[in-house]
Amino acid sequence: MLKLQNSLFLLSLLCFFCVFIGDASVHEYNGEKFVSKGNAFVVHGGSEGIYSSFPDPHNVTAVGGDSYIRFEKISFRRPKEFANFSSQSIQAVVFEVEDRETIGGSAYGGQRAVCCTADLAKLGVCLEGEVIYRPSTENPTWPKVFGISFNGDEEVATLPSKSVQITKTGMYNLYFIHCDLNLRDLTVEGKTVWKNPTGYLPGRMAPLMNFYGFMSLAFVILGIFWFSQYARFWREVLPLQNCITLVITLGMLEMALWYFDYAEFNESGIRPVGITMWAVTFGTIKRTIARIIILMVSMGYGVVRPTLGGLTSKVIMLGATFFLASEVLELVENVGAVSDLSGKARLFLVLPVAILDAFFILWIFTSLSATLNKLQARRMVVKLDIYRKFTNALAVAVIVSVGWICYELYFKSNDVYNEQWQNAWIIPAFWYAYSDEANEDFDKDDTTLTLIQPSPTPSKDFRSAPEASPVQGGNRASNGDLEEDKTE
Repeated sequence: MLKLQNSLFLLSLLCFFCVFIGDASVHEYNGEKFVSKGNAFVVHGGSEGIYSSFPDPHNVTAVGGDSYIRFEKISFRRPKEFANFSSQSIQAVVFEVEDRETIGGSAYGGQRAVCCTADLAKLGVCLEGEVIYRPSTENPTWPKVFGISFNGDEEVATLPSKSVQITKTGMYNLYFIHCDLNLRDLTVEGKTVWKNPTGYLPGRMAPLMNFYGFMSLAFVILGIFWFSQYARFWREVLPLQNCITLVITLGMLEMALWYFDYAEFNESGIRPVGITMWAVTFGTIKRTIARIIILMVSMGYGVVRPTLGGLTSKVIMLGATFFLASEVLELVENVGAVSDLSGKARLFLVLPVAILDAFFILWIFTSLSATLNKLQARRMVVKLDIYRKFTNALAVAVIVSVGWICYELYFKSNDVYNEQWQNAWIIPAFWYAYSDEANEDFDKDDTTLTLIQPSPTPSKDFRSAPEASPVQGGNRASNGDLEEDKTE
Protein backbone atom coordinates (compact mmCIF):
# COMPACT_ATOMS: atom_id res chain seq x y z
CA MET A 1 0.00 0.00 0.00
CA LEU A 2 1.04 3.59 -0.53
CA LYS A 3 2.54 4.72 2.75
CA LEU A 4 1.86 8.07 4.37
CA GLN A 5 5.48 8.38 5.37
CA ASN A 6 6.64 8.01 1.76
CA SER A 7 4.06 10.54 0.60
CA LEU A 8 5.16 13.07 3.21
CA PHE A 9 8.81 12.58 2.37
CA LEU A 10 8.17 13.13 -1.33
CA LEU A 11 6.40 16.36 -0.46
CA SER A 12 9.35 17.69 1.52
CA LEU A 13 11.74 16.49 -1.19
CA LEU A 14 9.91 18.16 -4.05
CA CYS A 15 9.13 21.42 -2.28
CA PHE A 16 12.64 22.78 -2.17
CA PHE A 17 13.71 22.08 -5.75
CA CYS A 18 14.91 25.14 -7.64
CA VAL A 19 16.85 26.04 -10.79
CA PHE A 20 19.51 28.65 -11.56
CA ILE A 21 20.59 29.57 -15.04
CA GLY A 22 23.52 31.66 -16.32
CA ASP A 23 24.84 33.58 -19.30
CA ALA A 24 24.65 32.85 -23.03
CA SER A 25 27.68 32.03 -25.25
CA VAL A 26 26.87 34.23 -28.27
CA HIS A 27 27.01 37.86 -27.18
CA GLU A 28 25.22 40.24 -29.53
CA TYR A 29 25.62 44.02 -29.53
CA ASN A 30 22.73 46.00 -30.96
CA GLY A 31 23.72 49.64 -30.83
CA GLU A 32 25.06 49.66 -27.24
CA LYS A 33 26.41 53.09 -26.31
CA PHE A 34 29.78 53.66 -24.68
CA VAL A 35 29.52 54.93 -21.11
CA SER A 36 32.02 57.03 -19.20
CA LYS A 37 34.15 55.16 -16.65
CA GLY A 38 36.85 57.34 -15.16
CA ASN A 39 38.80 58.82 -18.05
CA ALA A 40 37.64 56.10 -20.50
CA PHE A 41 34.47 55.24 -22.43
CA VAL A 42 33.50 51.58 -22.10
CA VAL A 43 31.13 48.86 -23.32
CA HIS A 44 31.25 45.52 -21.49
CA GLY A 45 31.40 42.83 -24.15
CA GLY A 46 31.01 39.78 -21.89
CA SER A 47 32.50 37.60 -19.16
CA GLU A 48 32.68 33.79 -19.27
CA GLY A 49 34.61 30.91 -17.84
CA ILE A 50 36.43 29.09 -20.64
CA TYR A 51 38.40 25.86 -20.47
CA SER A 52 41.74 25.62 -22.23
CA SER A 53 41.94 24.08 -25.71
CA PHE A 54 45.14 22.27 -24.82
CA PRO A 55 46.28 20.44 -21.69
CA ASP A 56 49.70 22.05 -22.08
CA PRO A 57 49.52 25.84 -22.74
CA HIS A 58 52.92 25.72 -24.45
CA ASN A 59 51.91 22.91 -26.82
CA VAL A 60 49.58 24.76 -29.20
CA THR A 61 49.72 21.95 -31.76
CA ALA A 62 47.94 19.48 -29.50
CA VAL A 63 44.83 17.84 -30.85
CA GLY A 64 41.50 18.67 -29.19
CA GLY A 65 38.48 20.92 -29.28
CA ASP A 66 39.12 24.58 -29.88
CA SER A 67 38.44 27.20 -27.24
CA TYR A 68 38.22 30.73 -28.54
CA ILE A 69 36.53 34.12 -28.55
CA ARG A 70 35.60 35.04 -32.13
CA PHE A 71 34.79 38.58 -33.23
CA GLU A 72 32.23 38.69 -36.04
CA LYS A 73 31.22 41.88 -37.88
CA ILE A 74 32.04 44.17 -34.96
CA SER A 75 31.44 47.73 -36.17
CA PHE A 76 31.46 51.10 -34.45
CA ARG A 77 29.10 53.83 -35.61
CA ARG A 78 29.24 57.58 -34.94
CA PRO A 79 26.63 60.23 -35.83
CA LYS A 80 27.01 61.95 -39.19
CA GLU A 81 27.43 65.38 -37.60
CA PHE A 82 30.56 64.16 -35.79
CA ALA A 83 32.02 62.31 -38.80
CA ASN A 84 34.42 65.05 -39.86
CA PHE A 85 37.73 64.02 -38.28
CA SER A 86 40.09 61.07 -37.85
CA SER A 87 39.72 59.56 -34.41
CA GLN A 88 41.90 57.87 -31.86
CA SER A 89 41.82 54.07 -31.69
CA ILE A 90 38.76 52.17 -30.42
CA GLN A 91 40.20 49.07 -28.78
CA ALA A 92 38.96 45.61 -27.82
CA VAL A 93 40.60 44.38 -24.63
CA VAL A 94 40.46 40.67 -23.69
CA PHE A 95 42.04 39.56 -20.41
CA GLU A 96 41.85 36.73 -17.89
CA VAL A 97 40.52 37.82 -14.50
CA GLU A 98 43.82 37.06 -12.76
CA ASP A 99 45.45 39.62 -15.05
CA ARG A 100 43.00 42.43 -14.23
CA GLU A 101 45.76 44.47 -12.58
CA THR A 102 47.61 44.61 -15.90
CA ILE A 103 44.93 46.97 -17.26
CA GLY A 104 45.27 50.65 -16.30
CA GLY A 105 47.92 52.53 -14.36
CA SER A 106 48.76 55.74 -12.52
CA ALA A 107 51.49 58.36 -12.58
CA TYR A 108 53.50 58.90 -9.39
CA GLY A 109 51.07 56.81 -7.36
CA GLY A 110 48.06 58.99 -8.20
CA GLN A 111 44.55 58.01 -9.25
CA ARG A 112 44.40 54.88 -11.42
CA ALA A 113 43.37 55.51 -15.03
CA VAL A 114 42.48 53.24 -17.96
CA CYS A 115 43.46 55.68 -20.69
CA CYS A 116 47.02 56.90 -21.03
CA THR A 117 47.40 60.45 -19.69
CA ALA A 118 49.94 63.11 -20.67
CA ASP A 119 51.96 62.42 -17.50
CA LEU A 120 52.14 58.69 -18.20
CA ALA A 121 53.03 59.36 -21.84
CA LYS A 122 55.93 61.53 -20.69
CA LEU A 123 57.22 58.57 -18.66
CA GLY A 124 57.20 56.49 -21.85
CA VAL A 125 54.98 53.72 -20.48
CA CYS A 126 52.12 54.22 -22.97
CA LEU A 127 50.83 56.29 -25.88
CA GLU A 128 48.51 59.14 -24.96
CA GLY A 129 44.90 58.42 -25.88
CA GLU A 130 45.27 54.62 -25.82
CA VAL A 131 44.45 51.95 -23.23
CA ILE A 132 47.13 51.36 -20.62
CA TYR A 133 48.20 47.73 -20.27
CA ARG A 134 51.30 45.72 -19.57
CA PRO A 135 52.12 42.06 -20.37
CA SER A 136 51.02 39.34 -17.98
CA THR A 137 53.78 37.83 -15.86
CA GLU A 138 52.54 34.31 -16.65
CA ASN A 139 51.92 34.79 -20.38
CA PRO A 140 53.63 37.77 -22.02
CA THR A 141 51.27 37.64 -25.04
CA TRP A 142 48.30 38.55 -22.82
CA PRO A 143 46.14 40.60 -22.47
CA LYS A 144 44.97 40.82 -26.07
CA VAL A 145 44.47 44.42 -27.22
CA PHE A 146 43.60 45.44 -30.79
CA GLY A 147 41.48 48.11 -32.39
CA ILE A 148 40.34 50.29 -35.27
CA SER A 149 40.09 54.04 -35.93
CA PHE A 150 37.82 56.33 -37.95
CA ASN A 151 39.53 57.91 -40.94
CA GLY A 152 38.34 61.27 -42.23
CA ASP A 153 34.56 61.44 -42.58
CA GLU A 154 33.81 57.72 -42.03
CA GLU A 155 30.63 57.05 -40.10
CA VAL A 156 31.35 53.34 -39.57
CA ALA A 157 34.58 51.60 -38.62
CA THR A 158 34.59 47.81 -38.80
CA LEU A 159 36.91 45.64 -36.75
CA PRO A 160 38.53 42.88 -38.83
CA SER A 161 37.20 39.40 -38.02
CA LYS A 162 39.47 37.78 -35.48
CA SER A 163 39.62 34.73 -33.20
CA VAL A 164 41.45 34.79 -29.89
CA GLN A 165 42.69 31.31 -29.00
CA ILE A 166 42.26 30.35 -25.33
CA THR A 167 45.21 28.30 -24.08
CA LYS A 168 44.64 28.73 -20.33
CA THR A 169 41.54 27.84 -18.32
CA GLY A 170 40.10 30.93 -16.66
CA MET A 171 37.40 33.60 -16.41
CA TYR A 172 37.79 35.89 -19.44
CA ASN A 173 36.50 39.43 -19.81
CA LEU A 174 35.97 41.54 -22.92
CA TYR A 175 35.68 45.33 -22.99
CA PHE A 176 35.45 47.78 -25.87
CA ILE A 177 37.21 50.98 -24.84
CA HIS A 178 38.06 54.35 -26.38
CA CYS A 179 39.64 57.49 -24.94
CA ASP A 180 38.52 60.09 -27.51
CA LEU A 181 36.34 62.85 -26.02
CA ASN A 182 35.22 63.80 -29.53
CA LEU A 183 33.58 60.41 -30.21
CA ARG A 184 30.17 61.33 -28.85
CA ASP A 185 27.24 58.90 -28.98
CA LEU A 186 29.46 56.10 -30.31
CA THR A 187 27.72 52.72 -30.55
CA VAL A 188 28.85 49.15 -31.20
CA GLU A 189 27.14 46.45 -33.27
CA GLY A 190 27.93 42.83 -34.15
CA LYS A 191 28.60 39.77 -32.02
CA THR A 192 31.26 37.69 -30.34
CA VAL A 193 31.16 33.89 -30.07
CA TRP A 194 32.65 32.24 -26.97
CA LYS A 195 33.43 28.53 -27.30
CA ASN A 196 34.67 25.80 -24.96
CA PRO A 197 36.34 22.56 -26.10
CA THR A 198 33.07 20.61 -25.76
CA GLY A 199 30.71 23.22 -27.19
CA TYR A 200 29.27 26.68 -26.74
CA LEU A 201 27.93 26.18 -23.23
CA PRO A 202 29.71 28.57 -20.81
CA GLY A 203 32.26 26.78 -18.66
CA ARG A 204 30.50 27.32 -15.37
CA MET A 205 27.26 25.88 -16.82
CA ALA A 206 28.77 22.89 -18.62
CA PRO A 207 28.61 20.48 -15.61
CA LEU A 208 24.90 21.25 -15.20
CA MET A 209 24.03 19.62 -18.53
CA ASN A 210 25.26 16.25 -17.22
CA PHE A 211 23.64 16.95 -13.86
CA TYR A 212 20.22 17.57 -15.41
CA GLY A 213 20.64 14.42 -17.46
CA PHE A 214 21.28 12.49 -14.25
CA MET A 215 18.29 14.13 -12.54
CA SER A 216 16.07 13.24 -15.49
CA LEU A 217 17.03 9.59 -15.02
CA ALA A 218 16.45 9.85 -11.25
CA PHE A 219 12.97 11.28 -11.79
CA VAL A 220 12.18 8.49 -14.26
CA ILE A 221 13.12 5.88 -11.64
CA LEU A 222 11.08 7.72 -9.01
CA GLY A 223 8.16 7.97 -11.44
CA ILE A 224 8.26 4.24 -12.26
CA PHE A 225 8.10 3.37 -8.55
CA TRP A 226 5.34 5.88 -7.77
CA PHE A 227 3.19 5.10 -10.83
CA SER A 228 3.47 1.35 -10.22
CA GLN A 229 2.14 1.86 -6.70
CA TYR A 230 -0.47 4.29 -7.99
CA ALA A 231 -1.71 1.78 -10.58
CA ARG A 232 -1.77 -0.98 -7.99
CA PHE A 233 -3.96 0.95 -5.54
CA TRP A 234 -5.74 3.31 -7.93
CA ARG A 235 -9.14 2.63 -6.38
CA GLU A 236 -7.99 3.83 -2.97
CA VAL A 237 -5.86 6.92 -3.65
CA LEU A 238 -6.90 10.35 -2.41
CA PRO A 239 -7.02 13.56 -4.47
CA LEU A 240 -3.95 14.65 -2.50
CA GLN A 241 -1.99 11.75 -3.95
CA ASN A 242 -3.17 12.74 -7.42
CA CYS A 243 -1.47 16.08 -6.75
CA ILE A 244 1.74 14.28 -5.76
CA THR A 245 1.56 12.34 -9.02
CA LEU A 246 1.25 15.63 -10.87
CA VAL A 247 4.29 17.05 -9.05
CA ILE A 248 6.40 14.01 -10.00
CA THR A 249 5.25 14.26 -13.63
CA LEU A 250 6.11 17.95 -13.73
CA GLY A 251 9.51 17.18 -12.22
CA MET A 252 10.24 14.63 -14.94
CA LEU A 253 9.25 17.11 -17.65
CA GLU A 254 11.18 19.97 -16.05
CA MET A 255 14.44 18.02 -15.75
CA ALA A 256 14.15 16.68 -19.31
CA LEU A 257 13.46 20.17 -20.69
CA TRP A 258 16.41 21.72 -18.83
CA TYR A 259 18.66 18.98 -20.21
CA PHE A 260 17.50 19.59 -23.79
CA ASP A 261 17.75 23.34 -23.21
CA TYR A 262 21.40 22.99 -22.20
CA ALA A 263 22.15 20.48 -24.97
CA GLU A 264 20.74 22.83 -27.63
CA PHE A 265 22.55 25.77 -26.04
CA ASN A 266 25.81 23.79 -26.13
CA GLU A 267 25.29 22.87 -29.78
CA SER A 268 24.32 26.28 -31.17
CA GLY A 269 25.48 28.83 -28.60
CA ILE A 270 21.99 30.38 -28.45
CA ARG A 271 19.35 29.68 -25.79
CA PRO A 272 16.24 28.01 -27.30
CA VAL A 273 13.55 30.39 -26.08
CA GLY A 274 10.65 27.96 -26.43
CA ILE A 275 12.27 25.11 -24.47
CA THR A 276 13.49 27.51 -21.79
CA MET A 277 10.01 28.99 -21.33
CA TRP A 278 8.41 25.56 -20.94
CA ALA A 279 11.13 24.41 -18.51
CA VAL A 280 10.66 27.55 -16.41
CA THR A 281 6.86 27.21 -16.42
CA PHE A 282 6.81 23.50 -15.53
CA GLY A 283 9.29 24.14 -12.74
CA THR A 284 7.28 27.03 -11.32
CA ILE A 285 4.03 25.03 -11.42
CA LYS A 286 5.77 22.12 -9.71
CA ARG A 287 7.18 24.25 -6.89
CA THR A 288 3.82 25.96 -6.38
CA ILE A 289 1.85 22.72 -6.20
CA ALA A 290 4.45 21.14 -3.90
CA ARG A 291 4.17 24.01 -1.43
CA ILE A 292 0.37 23.89 -1.52
CA ILE A 293 0.35 20.11 -0.91
CA ILE A 294 2.70 20.45 2.06
CA LEU A 295 0.50 23.21 3.46
CA MET A 296 -2.63 21.06 3.03
CA VAL A 297 -0.99 18.06 4.72
CA SER A 298 0.23 20.34 7.52
CA MET A 299 -3.35 21.46 8.07
CA GLY A 300 -4.35 17.83 8.50
CA TYR A 301 -6.30 17.53 5.26
CA GLY A 302 -7.33 13.90 4.78
CA VAL A 303 -6.15 13.01 8.31
CA VAL A 304 -7.95 15.15 10.92
CA ARG A 305 -10.19 17.23 8.65
CA PRO A 306 -12.09 16.16 5.50
CA THR A 307 -11.95 19.62 3.85
CA LEU A 308 -10.10 22.89 4.21
CA GLY A 309 -13.38 24.77 4.56
CA GLY A 310 -12.99 28.53 4.45
CA LEU A 311 -9.20 28.23 4.07
CA THR A 312 -9.44 26.90 0.51
CA SER A 313 -9.67 30.33 -1.13
CA LYS A 314 -6.78 31.66 0.96
CA VAL A 315 -4.54 28.71 0.04
CA ILE A 316 -5.38 29.11 -3.66
CA MET A 317 -4.74 32.86 -3.49
CA LEU A 318 -1.33 32.37 -1.85
CA GLY A 319 -0.41 29.69 -4.40
CA ALA A 320 -1.47 31.84 -7.36
CA THR A 321 0.48 34.83 -6.06
CA PHE A 322 3.58 32.69 -5.51
CA PHE A 323 3.26 31.24 -9.02
CA LEU A 324 3.04 34.68 -10.65
CA ALA A 325 5.97 36.11 -8.70
CA SER A 326 8.17 33.04 -9.35
CA GLU A 327 7.23 32.86 -13.03
CA VAL A 328 8.14 36.50 -13.63
CA LEU A 329 11.48 36.06 -11.82
CA GLU A 330 12.42 32.89 -13.72
CA LEU A 331 11.35 34.21 -17.12
CA VAL A 332 13.31 37.44 -16.73
CA GLU A 333 16.38 35.58 -15.47
CA ASN A 334 16.42 32.79 -18.04
CA VAL A 335 14.52 33.42 -21.27
CA GLY A 336 16.83 35.04 -23.78
CA ALA A 337 19.16 36.24 -21.02
CA VAL A 338 22.74 37.04 -22.07
CA SER A 339 23.96 38.70 -18.90
CA ASP A 340 22.93 38.35 -15.27
CA LEU A 341 20.46 40.84 -13.85
CA SER A 342 21.90 43.79 -11.96
CA GLY A 343 21.78 43.53 -8.17
CA LYS A 344 18.95 46.07 -7.78
CA ALA A 345 16.84 44.57 -10.58
CA ARG A 346 17.21 41.06 -9.22
CA LEU A 347 16.42 42.18 -5.67
CA PHE A 348 13.22 43.79 -6.94
CA LEU A 349 12.10 40.44 -8.40
CA VAL A 350 13.51 38.10 -5.73
CA LEU A 351 12.08 39.97 -2.74
CA PRO A 352 8.39 39.12 -3.40
CA VAL A 353 9.24 35.43 -3.91
CA ALA A 354 11.28 35.36 -0.69
CA ILE A 355 8.47 37.00 1.29
CA LEU A 356 5.86 34.57 -0.07
CA ASP A 357 8.14 31.61 0.67
CA ALA A 358 8.60 32.85 4.23
CA PHE A 359 4.81 33.13 4.56
CA PHE A 360 4.42 29.55 3.31
CA ILE A 361 6.93 28.31 5.89
CA LEU A 362 5.28 30.23 8.73
CA TRP A 363 1.81 28.98 7.80
CA ILE A 364 3.05 25.39 7.38
CA PHE A 365 4.63 25.19 10.83
CA THR A 366 1.72 26.99 12.50
CA SER A 367 -0.67 24.47 10.92
CA LEU A 368 1.55 21.54 11.88
CA SER A 369 1.50 22.67 15.50
CA ALA A 370 -2.31 22.76 15.50
CA THR A 371 -2.56 19.36 13.76
CA LEU A 372 -0.14 17.75 16.24
CA ASN A 373 -2.25 19.06 19.11
CA LYS A 374 -5.41 17.55 17.56
CA LEU A 375 -3.73 14.17 17.02
CA GLN A 376 -2.45 14.14 20.56
CA ALA A 377 -5.87 15.08 21.97
CA ARG A 378 -7.51 12.26 20.03
CA ARG A 379 -4.74 9.78 21.01
CA MET A 380 -4.06 8.89 17.36
CA VAL A 381 -0.60 7.58 18.26
CA VAL A 382 0.56 6.25 14.88
CA LYS A 383 -0.45 9.35 12.93
CA LEU A 384 1.05 11.55 15.65
CA ASP A 385 4.39 9.75 15.34
CA ILE A 386 4.44 10.15 11.56
CA TYR A 387 3.49 13.82 11.74
CA ARG A 388 6.27 14.44 14.25
CA LYS A 389 8.76 12.86 11.84
CA PHE A 390 7.28 14.94 9.03
CA THR A 391 7.69 18.10 11.14
CA ASN A 392 11.29 17.21 11.96
CA ALA A 393 12.05 16.53 8.29
CA LEU A 394 10.62 19.89 7.26
CA ALA A 395 12.50 21.66 10.05
CA VAL A 396 15.77 20.07 8.95
CA ALA A 397 15.03 20.99 5.31
CA VAL A 398 14.37 24.63 6.25
CA ILE A 399 17.51 24.84 8.42
CA VAL A 400 19.68 23.30 5.69
CA SER A 401 18.14 25.62 3.09
CA VAL A 402 18.80 28.71 5.23
CA GLY A 403 22.34 27.50 5.91
CA TRP A 404 22.97 26.97 2.20
CA ILE A 405 21.58 30.42 1.38
CA CYS A 406 24.05 31.88 3.89
CA TYR A 407 26.82 29.92 2.18
CA GLU A 408 25.70 31.28 -1.20
CA LEU A 409 25.90 34.82 0.13
CA TYR A 410 29.36 34.12 1.54
CA PHE A 411 30.48 32.46 -1.70
CA LYS A 412 29.29 35.33 -3.90
CA SER A 413 30.53 38.09 -1.59
CA ASN A 414 34.02 36.56 -1.62
CA ASP A 415 34.03 35.88 -5.35
CA VAL A 416 33.47 39.36 -6.76
CA TYR A 417 35.37 38.60 -9.97
CA ASN A 418 33.92 35.08 -10.50
CA GLU A 419 37.28 33.42 -9.99
CA GLN A 420 35.55 30.36 -8.49
CA TRP A 421 33.37 29.87 -11.59
CA GLN A 422 34.35 26.19 -11.91
CA ASN A 423 32.63 25.44 -8.58
CA ALA A 424 29.60 27.71 -9.09
CA TRP A 425 27.46 24.90 -10.57
CA ILE A 426 27.44 23.14 -7.17
CA ILE A 427 25.11 25.81 -5.73
CA PRO A 428 22.07 25.05 -7.92
CA ALA A 429 22.87 21.33 -7.98
CA PHE A 430 22.78 21.19 -4.18
CA TRP A 431 19.07 22.00 -4.00
CA TYR A 432 18.35 18.74 -5.83
CA ALA A 433 20.94 16.54 -4.18
CA TYR A 434 20.79 17.32 -0.48
CA SER A 435 17.35 15.78 0.11
CA ASP A 436 18.42 12.30 -1.02
CA GLU A 437 19.89 11.58 2.42
CA ALA A 438 16.53 12.29 4.07
CA ASN A 439 14.91 9.54 1.98
CA GLU A 440 17.01 6.89 3.70
CA ASP A 441 15.96 8.11 7.14
CA PHE A 442 12.26 7.92 6.25
CA ASP A 443 12.58 4.44 4.77
CA LYS A 444 13.93 3.10 8.06
CA ASP A 445 10.43 3.34 9.59
CA ASP A 446 8.17 0.40 8.76
CA THR A 447 4.90 2.10 9.66
CA THR A 448 2.12 1.23 7.24
CA LEU A 449 -0.40 3.96 8.00
CA THR A 450 -2.06 4.88 4.75
CA LEU A 451 -3.15 8.16 3.29
CA ILE A 452 -5.94 6.57 1.25
CA GLN A 453 -9.65 6.25 1.42
CA PRO A 454 -10.66 3.85 4.23
CA SER A 455 -11.64 0.41 3.11
CA PRO A 456 -14.47 -1.64 4.69
CA THR A 457 -11.90 -3.87 6.41
CA PRO A 458 -10.64 -2.40 9.70
CA SER A 459 -6.94 -1.64 9.76
CA LYS A 460 -4.64 -2.05 12.74
CA ASP A 461 -2.92 1.22 11.78
CA PHE A 462 -5.85 3.25 13.12
CA ARG A 463 -6.92 3.66 16.71
CA SER A 464 -7.65 0.52 18.67
CA ALA A 465 -11.19 -0.33 19.71
CA PRO A 466 -10.93 1.11 23.26
CA GLU A 467 -9.61 4.39 21.84
CA ALA A 468 -12.49 4.61 19.35
CA SER A 469 -15.26 3.79 21.85
CA PRO A 470 -16.38 7.34 22.84
CA VAL A 471 -18.49 7.78 19.72
CA GLN A 472 -20.37 10.82 20.90
CA GLY A 473 -17.20 12.62 21.99
CA GLY A 474 -15.61 11.81 18.66
CA ASN A 475 -18.64 13.18 16.82
CA ARG A 476 -18.50 16.35 18.86
CA ALA A 477 -14.81 16.70 18.05
CA SER A 478 -15.49 16.16 14.34
CA ASN A 479 -18.29 18.70 14.38
CA GLY A 480 -15.98 21.12 16.12
CA ASP A 481 -13.37 20.61 13.41
CA LEU A 482 -15.94 21.25 10.71
CA GLU A 483 -16.98 24.46 12.40
CA GLU A 484 -13.35 25.42 12.71
CA ASP A 485 -12.81 24.72 9.00
CA LYS A 486 -15.62 27.08 8.12
CA THR A 487 -14.47 29.91 10.34
CA GLU A 488 -10.67 29.79 9.91
